[in-house]
Amino acid sequence: MKQSPSPDRRRFLKTGGVLAAGFLSHEVHAAPDQLPALPDNPKTQGSMPTRNLGKTGFKVGISSLGGQSAIEQPNNFDVAVPLIERALDLGVNFIDTAPRYGFPERWSEQYIGRVMEHRRNEVFLCTKTRERSRDGALRDIEQSLKLMKTDHLDLWLLHNIGVPEEINVVFGKGGAMEALTQMHDQKVVRHLGFAAHYQPDPIIELINRFPFDACILALNAADTLSPHSFIKRLLSAVVEKQMGIIGMKIAARGRILSSWTPPPVEVQRRSWEGVATRPGTLNMRDATNYVLSLPVSTVIVGCDNIAQLEENVRIAREFTPLSAAQMAAITQRAAPVLSQATFFHSETRPRDITLPDAPDE
Repeated sequence: MKQSPSPDRRRFLKTGGVLAAGFLSHEVHAAPDQLPALPDNPKTQGSMPTRNLGKTGFKVGISSLGGQSAIEQPNNFDVAVPLIERALDLGVNFIDTAPRYGFPERWSEQYIGRVMEHRRNEVFLCTKTRERSRDGALRDIEQSLKLMKTDHLDLWLLHNIGVPEEINVVFGKGGAMEALTQMHDQKVVRHLGFAAHYQPDPIIELINRFPFDACILALNAADTLSPHSFIKRLLSAVVEKQMGIIGMKIAARGRILSSWTPPPVEVQRRSWEGVATRPGTLNMRDATNYVLSLPVSTVIVGCDNIAQLEENVRIAREFTPLSAAQMAAITQRAAPVLSQATFFHSETRPRDITLPDAPDE
């Protein structure tokens, strides 16, 4: 059943300009109604195991849908929308996306909006902002809500955060954290978090500066072999904060899988993911089971088609935790493709974020 915003929430969201214009002029608005009840997909419990999403109070299925792959390709409504519908039919109850997925048209949010029009109350909905200023982040969320046809988010994240300069800016005067906390306080956003896949030290600083509810972390079977390992250097700190932990890059965009065929080198050179010339070494079941054997709440995977989606849900349904010895053996099998499987930890990660001027202290 479609959930419609209450009249008060509608008035709040339509008060002109940027959600409303007063957000950018520092006017004070009355808080809207309380947020709706937590989403409830009736298929989830019978489809796969669930886990607590940290301290949020939400029970999330252990296999969730990422908003990339088919769900970010241009003009792909005929593939993407049925894929999202099928995910919910299979019991998936968490969807992650971002404005950058299908940028600049934000195709991913558009496709998700087609489904949220009539199934919003079945999905814990997460999107992000890669903006580092308050005003930029507010513009982002206004467009996200419009495209996804909802009046609230269940989780809003700082996207691709990971260098010290960014941490200082987002927490400074006029930084993005002002937007995040304002949207939370005004009941437009239920929970706050971040997504990270670069290096652990700035993230440790980040979580010590604010009590985030959840995070998306790059985690896979090769990660422990990296000098920037999130599993070794970050995961326990996040667990201690009782955050919901969503694992991403479990298949490293396919690069950890033996079924992956490297694209032409000239094509790979156009991206920030580096050049790989060989297939990976694992199958999807081992890649998934490895990360699900860590203290995570769920894993998100982008899918090219419904067959991949159905395989992911089947793996989740049949999951049993791996022993330490089994995990170590999988890591050793991934060792030959360490570089291509942990491209997200690169020391030379390109940046496409323009940081605002440093705020006055």
